[in-house]
Amino acid sequence: MKKLLFTITVFAMSFTMNAQEETGITLTVVIQNVLNSEGHILSGLHNETTFMKAEGIKTSKDKAEAGELILTFENIQPGDYAFSVLHDANDNNRMDFATNGMPTEDYAMSGESLPMGPPTFSDAKFSIEEDDMELTLRF
Repeated sequence: MKKLLFTITVFAMSFTMNAQEETGITLTVVIQNVLNSEGHILSGLHNETTFMKAEGIKTSKDKAEAGELILTFENIQPGDYAFSVLHDANDNNRMDFATNGMPTEDYAMSGESLPMGPPTFSDAKFSIEEDDMELTLRF
C-alpha cells in the first residue's frame, strides 16, 4: 500500500511540475529584410544580467533564408527583456567588424533608440506583461 501511495505521489508531483514549466507568455519575433541565404541567423532573448555579457536566456540558430524569418519563444515569464539578432553570414558564431569598428554583418536589436556604440540594456529593453506578444525587427 505504501509503495502504491508513493508511486501516485511521485506521478502527481511530476505532473504538476510539468504543468508549471508550461506556463508563460509566447513571444513571436518577426525578422524582416534578411538579404540572403548565407550562413545562419543567431538570436537571443536577454534579461539585464545576460545582455551583452552571456548567452541569452532563450536563443536560436536558424538557417538564413532571404526575406522574413519568424521565431517563436514559449514560456517566457513577465518582465523586462532585450532581444538581439545577427545574420552570421560566414558562420563563425560571432559578429564581425571592419577595421573602423563598424559591424560588417547585419544585426538588429529591440528598443526604440539607435545608440552610437554598443547598446545598453535600457536602450534595447521592452516589457513582456500578461499577453502573448509579437516583436518586429528589421535588418
